[in-house]
Amino acid sequence: MMNYEKARRTILEKVAPAGVERVLLLEAAGRILAEDYSAPSDMPRWDNSAMDGFAVRSAGCAPGTVLKVTDYIPAGVSSGDAVLEGCAARIMTGAPIPPGADTVVPIEETEAGEQSVKLLQQVKKGDHIRFQGEDVGRGDLIMPKGTLIGPPQVSLLASFSAAVVPVYRRVRVAILSTGDELVEIGTEPKESQIVNSNALALACAIKLCGAEPVILGIARDNRESHLALLTEGLKADVLVTSAGVSAGDRDLVREILAELGVVEQFWKPGVKPGGPTAFALRGNTPVFSLPGNPVSTMITFDEFVRPALLRMMGHEKALRRTVRGYLKEGTRKKAGKLNFLRVQVTIEDGRYLASTAGDQNTGILKTMLRCNALALLPADRIEFAAGEEVELHLLDPTLEMEA
Repeated sequence: MMNYEKARRTILEKVAPAGVERVLLLEAAGRILAEDYSAPSDMPRWDNSAMDGFAVRSAGCAPGTVLKVTDYIPAGVSSGDAVLEGCAARIMTGAPIPPGADTVVPIEETEAGEQSVKLLQQVKKGDHIRFQGEDVGRGDLIMPKGTLIGPPQVSLLASFSAAVVPVYRRVRVAILSTGDELVEIGTEPKESQIVNSNALALACAIKLCGAEPVILGIARDNRESHLALLTEGLKADVLVTSAGVSAGDRDLVREILAELGVVEQFWKPGVKPGGPTAFALRGNTPVFSLPGNPVSTMITFDEFVRPALLRMMGHEKALRRTVRGYLKEGTRKKAGKLNFLRVQVTIEDGRYLASTAGDQNTGILKTMLRCNALALLPADRIEFAAGEEVELHLLDPTLEMEA
């Protein structure tokens, strides 16, 4: 039985970015830049006004000086007329600085007339001018490969007219549920039947990673159904199965995958919940076989599958943020496996405090609604006291912002 740390390390060592594609700029939002991006030109491209006001020669502009207004330069217009001594050009924000001028005086620091302007304050050379290349110089590396593209990155790329951007490809993730007891949503389950909620929960989690879910349906508990649907699933970038991965006579997933040339890397990573989880490869295609219990499915997806998907889509930081926090209540567990304790974390006096999210039985789904973190209880320990420090994996990003 491989331990938890080695299992995660094995996954991240075996997966690699799925490839690069060029997409329209807006489609790149939330994606990872696949190549270094250097500025093709200066930013700003020319000296321009940072304020609505008057472009002047700073020499001789003492408070009380009256200047003749000889030009008007709105945004989007450039003027070739030089600003002469004793003169000023009315200028709007963003307009190019005209020849001869070296300063902009904001309109609120003047008394402006139709053809003249009186300066009310001392003028300092260079004030209120955005100088060419002041923000970015031509050739500067402004976004290294691996950058997550958000609004600031889109703004800067758009400013340089980068209409198409190289990003790591979204991975297609096939989802297969198994079991005769399952029915699809919209079908009223009979006695002994359950709705195939795992497929939808996994699809949601995959979408939130930025990947593309492909729901294959339900493999029934026979070889033909498993063989057909697993074969189809292996056409995707990643295959994730739910249930059928334990050691029962109807647990066919690992057996059929082996027949299809899938090489198992580990089975049973020494965790609870999620004990029978398996990870395998066919060539470069990762295959994750998760337990069928909804709580176990969601936790093992977050701990094992999510990091792999993020790494395949170019993310350098693929793991959840880990912090140290303190248990508000004591708890016990069996020795031998690392336990994921579903907890509700708050921040008090600069410390993370973790309260149990409720009954930790894997059949209690509502604890997943209440928890915003997982407390990792080491495999070699049995008892944990209230106030004891533990490792926490934060599931709620707002906790990161609060910290």
